[in-house]
Amino acid sequence: MSTTPFNLEGRVAWVTGGSKGLGRTFAETLADAGARVALCSRDEAEAQAAAREIQVRSGMNCLGSHGDVASSADVRRMAAEIEAELGPIDILVANAGINIRAETEQLSEVDWDAVVNVNLKGAFLCAKAALPGMRRRGWGRIVFMGSIMSFISLPARAAYASSKAALLGLTRTLALESARDGVCVNALCPGPFKTPMNVTLTQNEDKRRAMLDRIPMGRWGEPDELRGLLLCLCSDAASFMTGSAVVADGGWTAQ
Repeated sequence: MSTTPFNLEGRVAWVTGGSKGLGRTFAETLADAGARVALCSRDEAEAQAAAREIQVRSGMNCLGSHGDVASSADVRRMAAEIEAELGPIDILVANAGINIRAETEQLSEVDWDAVVNVNLKGAFLCAKAALPGMRRRGWGRIVFMGSIMSFISLPARAAYASSKAALLGLTRTLALESARDGVCVNALCPGPFKTPMNVTLTQNEDKRRAMLDRIPMGRWGEPDELRGLLLCLCSDAASFMTGSAVVADGGWTAQ
């Protein structure tokens, strides 16, 4: 292990859903730690703009790539582009995710498939693309973006909670399969954070208050509060940690 375990100099990181929200925070964090970062989004212009801004901010080479993480062809293309431009992928942060809120009886099959395809299938496809190279080189970090919905649920969250709970199974399986190859696979599971995905909740006073009443700390999380946890999971600091789920939820799931 390095004497500076949080230093990512020489590493290449791939952050899906990296142009905004928590993904943007994660991409900035890894670049600030010295990694060359590729961030992807379905919006090409948005991805490239975010990459340029992070490159200026950090001084590290950054790549903006576009594609659908639920498409195996797009994932293979993005992985190939990243390796051609930045080098072999050492770190994958499978952050891309969506949420469609509806009571189960009103949830359409199309909406169910959309959520599960991005949140679960997308994470699987990206890991499948990045993992073989990590195992060959004897070092790698995969962080799946779980949620407190990996453990508990709320009404109108059938698709989202199902996808996030399933991610824990994927985390544990890949961790066991690659444990002897220097690859650590973990899940980061946030509670309510101020992100674009939650804007409808934060702007509705009744819904905002209902969420706050469940959080012992009495406030929403700020994206910057996940920087340290993410950096730990992506670095040598987590060299003996795999198959775990790290929860940051202001105490919600402690109740």
